[in-house]
Amino acid sequence: MPAVELILLQRVEQLGQMGEIVKVKPGYARNYLLPQKKAIRANKQNLERFAEQRAQLEAQNIKRREEAERVAERIGSLIVVVIRQAGESGSLYGSVSGRDIAEACTAGGLTVTRQQVVLEHPIKSLGLAKVRVVLHPEVSIPVTVNVARSPDEAEKQARGERITAEAEEEPEAEFDPATMFEPGAEQPDV
Repeated sequence: MPAVELILLQRVEQLGQMGEIVKVKPGYARNYLLPQKKAIRANKQNLERFAEQRAQLEAQNIKRREEAERVAERIGSLIVVVIRQAGESGSLYGSVSGRDIAEACTAGGLTVTRQQVVLEHPIKSLGLAKVRVVLHPEVSIPVTVNVARSPDEAEKQARGERITAEAEEEPEAEFDPATMFEPGAEQPDV
């Protein structure tokens, strides 16, 4: 299938800026860009309509970006805690999803949707992980996700303490083979 030409109505990461005419695969246009109203088809009628409304669209975009920048300044770097069950080695039974992080951010005072959370790779173990929350196509903030088994563990992790099974184990006493046998018993020949 041939590529589809679209006019971007807002900045799209790794694609282009507002007002650019881009060629994309039909599925990407049909399933993502057009339904999300991030682009319109690049035909003569839409080009004329976009040229007339460009100043208004740019003004709306600037206003939304400024609002997102104010929120980003107010929030700064957010740290959220997600409580999950995990094995002794620290690996989770499942993983932490964008929805979980969005719910934790909302509980922390920043209302976001799961689509705004950008996970570079799935979170499948206990510990601290960095994710990015996109408030506007041009504004994003870093969020630290503290994944722990309990609130106490989360506090320890926040202080920088290790919580995995190896860290909790007490050091074993020195092994002395002579203590294995009863006194006076004959020891086997080796």
